[in-house]
Amino acid sequence: MALSKRWLDHIEAWQSSGLKQSVYCRQHSLNSRTFAARLSDYRKGRGASPLALIPVRVENAAPSIERLVLQCRQGHRLELPASTPASWVAELLRCLA
Repeated sequence: MALSKRWLDHIEAWQSSGLKQSVYCRQHSLNSRTFAARLSDYRKGRGASPLALIPVRVENAAPSIERLVLQCRQGHRLELPASTPASWVAELLRCLA
């Protein structure tokens, strides 16, 4: 979970204050357990970049080069896209038989 600016500001202010956590929390009317939890979240996420949207370019997928090849004994060859429905291929084979 990303910390709010409010908590980041408090953590940075506490770090530069030189005060104990409990004293800082009392002076700023913060719940010390909540502060400790946010500090733990901060330490776990340190070094991680804040979430951001980045532009992407979407390209059409390259056409499939997978082929279904039908070849008869006489050497005739028929190449079909792999996406050809099986029912269509079955009907073709029935017609050729």
